[in-house]
Amino acid sequence: MTTSASTDTGSKPAQPAPPSALVDPAHPEGDAPRNRGRNRGRVRPGSTRSGTVRAHDPHGLRHRLELAGVLIATAVLYLWNLGASGWANPFYSAAAQAGSQDWTAWFFGSSDAANSITVDKPPASLWIMDLSVRIFGLSSWSILVPEALMGVATAWILYLAVRRAAAPATGDPRLAHRAGLLAAAVLAITPVATLIFRFNNPDALLVLLMTAAGYATLRSIQDNKLRWLLLAGVFLGFGFLTKQLQVLLVVPGFAVAYVVAAQGGVGRRLLRLLGAGAAMVVAAGWWLAVVELIPANMRPYIGGSQNNSILELTLGYNGLGRLSGQETGSVGGGNGWGVPGLFRMFNSEFGGQIAWLLPSVLVLGAGLLWLGRRAPRTDPVRASVIVWGGWVLVTGLVFSFMAGIIHPYYAVALAPGIAGLAGLGGVLLWQHRAQLVAAIMLAVAVAAAGLTAFDLLGSTAAYGPWLRWLVLMGALAAAAGLLPAGRFTSHILQRTTAVLALTASLAGPLAYSLSTASVAHSGAIPSAGPTTTFGGFGGGFGGRNGFGQAGQNNTGQNNTPPQALQQPSTQGGAFGGNRQGGGMGGLLGATTPSSELVTALKTGASKYTWAAAVVGSNNAAGYQLATELPVMAVGGFNGTDPSPTLQQFQQLVAHGKIHYFIASGMMQGSSGSDAPAQIAQWVAANYPAQTIGGTTVYALAG
Repeated sequence: MTTSASTDTGSKPAQPAPPSALVDPAHPEGDAPRNRGRNRGRVRPGSTRSGTVRAHDPHGLRHRLELAGVLIATAVLYLWNLGASGWANPFYSAAAQAGSQDWTAWFFGSSDAANSITVDKPPASLWIMDLSVRIFGLSSWSILVPEALMGVATAWILYLAVRRAAAPATGDPRLAHRAGLLAAAVLAITPVATLIFRFNNPDALLVLLMTAAGYATLRSIQDNKLRWLLLAGVFLGFGFLTKQLQVLLVVPGFAVAYVVAAQGGVGRRLLRLLGAGAAMVVAAGWWLAVVELIPANMRPYIGGSQNNSILELTLGYNGLGRLSGQETGSVGGGNGWGVPGLFRMFNSEFGGQIAWLLPSVLVLGAGLLWLGRRAPRTDPVRASVIVWGGWVLVTGLVFSFMAGIIHPYYAVALAPGIAGLAGLGGVLLWQHRAQLVAAIMLAVAVAAAGLTAFDLLGSTAAYGPWLRWLVLMGALAAAAGLLPAGRFTSHILQRTTAVLALTASLAGPLAYSLSTASVAHSGAIPSAGPTTTFGGFGGGFGGRNGFGQAGQNNTGQNNTPPQALQQPSTQGGAFGGNRQGGGMGGLLGATTPSSELVTALKTGASKYTWAAAVVGSNNAAGYQLATELPVMAVGGFNGTDPSPTLQQFQQLVAHGKIHYFIASGMMQGSSGSDAPAQIAQWVAANYPAQTIGGTTVYALAG
């Protein structure tokens, strides 16, 4: 799965020396202390410092240029035609607009600049978008470019982590460099990564922080430096402030890797892990403490909670509720978003997003463990396999069996782990292909990639039948060339086999990624790749645009979740009216207000705290982004939060704080508060309705 080893000088694969013969395990970055003086200025084969090829290495400039090429190509893939997606997820775009106008909204992650309610996540991802909008002005580019740059940074950090582990194992800086490049490239063209790094959901920052934490953990193991382990804890803490408990899915692999491979006694290793845990708690806990200590009437309501509590949000709607399916205030669940099971990551919703190399990297990881079965306990390759493999196994199993809300784009959390194993395993097994077991496992991995791609490409007619058959035949041919009968062919044939293996393994995800980057994405539940031919939730809940356009995918079929379709929907009164935008009645996509309504909302807006109020955050987002004025999201994202209560809303109206109430097509959920429905009914019963630009509104003041 990688290019031919540059150390090959004949037809037989090179037999590299074991890592211990090249680098002292206690000092994997260079010479042991007793030799540093007399060896200063001398470089032994395979020796590295801080995982970086030394400046006078003849290949150093070439390696930097190749890395720059991969990162530039990644940037082009993530930035090309980025503005076509408009506001992407308007729920977060509106919050970015609010945070750019008000520092309180920035700190808490409020949906509007008047601080009625927060989004249903902690605000770390919003902090970056808010600052970008504050500096460059409100536009889709100022919101989405930071996400694309996060993707480039993630690929770079993954390159550093993989190259650093491969350097002492390969004994060749060129092979270590290729391992890092392969990992970065696999990450870049993973379809769901291409999607998310062109979108403004919190997952982009989450993946960046988890990858940085993985690098810091491995750096701490190799360098024997506590500061790197503490930094990993800080990254994980800010990952918690991005998407709460999801960041903890990578922690088991990190902890096991450190206990197994770090230097020093067991007690010392465990004590250092406790220190890293404390760093994680502090990095995440300071914000939670501030929110909990500030009186509720002095801050916005915590969106997604039923009791205005960030702790409830953490443990309930965004925490254990995702595992059990008991999410108060939700309008869907595990049965509404797919059936849990061991092979969920390979089904019609998730497969095209992430599964292309999943079977292959599990084989590669097992092969690496076999190759290193006699390596020292501190072997950096074994540590890396535990970090990346633990990441993939724990995250994949949790996603597969969780009964609560899960969307296909969540699978981006698997991408760094898969890419790390692909880069490290592909190069090291290739280097050791003279060994029978290594050759067989590499062949199995390539064949698995071809078979998986053949299956996934069969779900769409976008590329015609030729691509899937070409990929399958290429993968099987490459696998045959890697088997014992083909291991002693000529140098040219070996290189051809390597190129064929790479091409066949990566053609499918590359095609999906190019399809993903070629179209716009909007709404709350985006999906990577072209339209699929699967029934039900085919292509991941709405093809390329998710529910961004009234619950329709790009085949025109309605993809509203079954549970949502069963919910009661009031057609008249304050719950009726405008249905121009927003899947599921404004739940998953923003409204598109008419110019007449925008003019009405702006007229005299300075006299009011909120230009309007409407049930549901996405409904509010459409009006807020069109006017750049605060619009109250009654009931939060799902329209099921008790914010505000009817009494609180009546008091705000009595004090002239809200100009209009806008009727919406928002349905009422099966759980959570009925305060939004009470407010809508009270408005309809006490204020005359009028139509502005095709939308029913109620003037509450003026």
